[in-house]
Amino acid sequence: MAKAKIHPTAIIDPKAKLADGVDVGPFCIIGSGVKLGKNTRLVSNVHLEETAMGSDCVVYPFTSIGLPPQDIKYKGEKTSVAIGDNNIIREYISIHRASVGGDGVTRIGNNNFLMAYVHIAHDCTIANHVVMANATTLAGHVTVEDYVFIGGLVAVHQFTRIGAYAMIGGFSAIPQDIPPYTTAAGDRAKLYGLNTIGLKRQKFSDDQIKQLKHAYKILFRSKLTLKEAIALLKQDGKLSREITNLIEFIEKNKRGICR
Repeated sequence: MAKAKIHPTAIIDPKAKLADGVDVGPFCIIGSGVKLGKNTRLVSNVHLEETAMGSDCVVYPFTSIGLPPQDIKYKGEKTSVAIGDNNIIREYISIHRASVGGDGVTRIGNNNFLMAYVHIAHDCTIANHVVMANATTLAGHVTVEDYVFIGGLVAVHQFTRIGAYAMIGGFSAIPQDIPPYTTAAGDRAKLYGLNTIGLKRQKFSDDQIKQLKHAYKILFRSKLTLKEAIALLKQDGKLSREITNLIEFIEKNKRGICR
């Protein structure tokens, strides 16, 4: 394995840890609390502080990761960013390290595609296989689960959760939790049904999608309260893993559910 390749104009703290195959391009700044995994590449003009990043990531120009959070409560406490493997992080993205209101880490998983101008605020958690289109903005403490697609120019309120396999249309404002498997869009977003195309692309069977459609109609298209709708679904007997996941997501919500 080749040793790290470092452009002569890069500024790297001696305490930073760079694995074999790392490629640091022109005018990058890497602080002491940075650790980069094998074959990760910083194209140019990237600023990293207090960040552990995995293998085979690519970070494009004018991106900053791990700088202090935009939180007036933050007074320089030791916090960080943790990023997994195989992530594409495009131009002008900002990912802030955590503040003091969570577990001290802003987290991003594996195989995510973050497009230009995305902002991920302090204490957010992004899971795996997530796509965030241009200028998506997450406020603090937002959770995004696996295989979510978020359209461009979307703003997500702090402490909001977006469930797995959900799709959010562009230009949307997200003030409440978005249930798994659904599509949502609009100023103060509303649900518009299941993310059927996305589910088919992820190899969900026709039977799984049929069961989810049945649950969706009871939960979001009937005149029942969510509590009543969940009770009705549970009367059906043995629930599929997807329906169980959907119910558990709703039951854990604190900000309210987009309907």
